[in-house]
Amino acid sequence: MNLPLFDPPEANQFDRAALAARLSALARDGIFIGTSSWKYEGWLNQIYQPERYLTRGKFSRKRFEAECLREYAETFPIVCGDFSFYQFPSPDYWHKLFSQAPAPLKFALKVPEEVTVEMFPKHARYGPRAGQDNPSYLSADGLAALFLEPLEPYRERIAALIFEFGARGASPREFVERIDAFLSALPSRFPYAVEVRNREYLQPRYFDCLRAHGAAHVLNAWTRMPLLSEHLAIPGAFPASFTVVRALLRQGRSYEQAVEQFQPYDRIREENPEARDALRAVIQRMREERRAAYIFVNNRLEGNAPETIRAVIADVMEA
Repeated sequence: MNLPLFDPPEANQFDRAALAARLSALARDGIFIGTSSWKYEGWLNQIYQPERYLTRGKFSRKRFEAECLREYAETFPIVCGDFSFYQFPSPDYWHKLFSQAPAPLKFALKVPEEVTVEMFPKHARYGPRAGQDNPSYLSADGLAALFLEPLEPYRERIAALIFEFGARGASPREFVERIDAFLSALPSRFPYAVEVRNREYLQPRYFDCLRAHGAAHVLNAWTRMPLLSEHLAIPGAFPASFTVVRALLRQGRSYEQAVEQFQPYDRIREENPEARDALRAVIQRMREERRAAYIFVNNRLEGNAPETIRAVIADVMEA
């Protein structure tokens, strides 16, 4: 990657220090706002300073990806780790990850799909397992041994462990029965949150189940889910002492479409007023209820997560 000798004019318009100060003030009120993942070169000259990642005078992508979490933590108080959805990270991996950033940085981590996928999708990356039933689906013992135990030394830095369930064919009753048994078998020392992609699951039975286990419902902006503003109006949508919000996609837009339209995620490409207003409403409500909130914005929502966050919080600081 070739970088200019001087920052482009638009880079000087992003006040990283001001954003960091506002996010820190919200975090003191229990409102933690961050992004989905962090290794985006589109944030150079915005969240990241290119000169910190030079090797022999040239920008090093390898160095950037290995070290940028530390600089991320200079602005944001929390980050959502999507990477753990695809693997059971080793103890060495966890040690390296948590050593990269200062201790105040909190993490929300997606639980590996090995536990949340009932049938492996028919996709090449699953190899011979594609289209097959997953014998580890909702295995509390497997999750504890391969994921929770290695995370134990870092438990105080974990804001939430997110169980993401893709669109499924199970009935709402069947899903709740399975989730109830699964959550009952998990150790209570970690904070859990459940994210579903079936809007028909958003019924009192589901929220009652989460409330019984102290688990949060993840309010998610996703292509086939209700708008965030509609999530807010659902009775029982806040079943835990904390809430998790993931602003991912505009309703009706696929992930692939968003990637094609928004890469390289260096600026806002399309504003989403509904999502912005809903995020402000979440912040206001959680402040009033004195409930912790972990809010994550994805580049695929508008094109550039830091700019979306800056726009969202600009009008809430005086509340």
